Amino acid sequence: MTKLSVNINKIATLRNARGGDVPNVVKTALDIERFGADGITIHPRPDERHITRKDVYDLKKVLTTEFNIEGYPSDSFVEMVLEAHPAQVTLVPDPPDVLTSNAGWDTIAHADMLRPILERFKQAGIRTSLFIETDESLIKAARDLGAHRIELYTEAYASRFAQNKDEAVKRYAQCAAYAHEIGLGVNAGHDLSLENLEWFAEHVQPLHEVSIGHALISDALYYGLQNTVEMYKRKLHP
Repeated sequence: MTKLSVNINKIATLRNARGGDVPNVVKTALDIERFGADGITIHPRPDERHITRKDVYDLKKVLTTEFNIEGYPSDSFVEMVLEAHPAQVTLVPDPPDVLTSNAGWDTIAHADMLRPILERFKQAGIRTSLFIETDESLIKAARDLGAHRIELYTEAYASRFAQNKDEAVKRYAQCAAYAHEIGLGVNAGHDLSLENLEWFAEHVQPLHEVSIGHALISDALYYGLQNTVEMYKRKLHP
């Protein structure tokens, strides 16, 4: 059963645009849990333009579903994750000023950097995932580094879906099967939506978790938050 983790960065972006505490990030996260999501994802960045360090610790105190923290493994990020102790940490190769995640790890070139960081999280009992593209050599290197899972970067799938959904999903299905064969769990995320999620989840298996933020929060403006979470869940489990 593929789990739905909702990325709430956009809720924090809206709050920060006005200052104050509306919408309240913690309350919204708890509502999303109550509406049926299987987890909450956040991606705190150094400039705190959406999720803040305070949000990280406030959420840890109250969440009852799976807590997933994404980010670039700077020293400060690593220490924050070790203190907050989420169920999962997803490492992404984002430079500090990037607008959104736009590439997966080169797990071969960055092996010496990633290996000890993954080991620290492993020793702390935190499941690790590496944001990665559809390249079997990089997926194998992720396994060799000691990662528990990979998160397939799905922008290419989303951008090609309307033109040819069979071709768009083909490489993802192959890579998910390969990852499973060599002992890695498979997550996925980036630009998954109500339009393309069901096809992806049907063809890319085993698929443990999808992380969806921008599209889901945008859909909630029209459909309402509870209804939207339920709609995404139905796409995963029609």
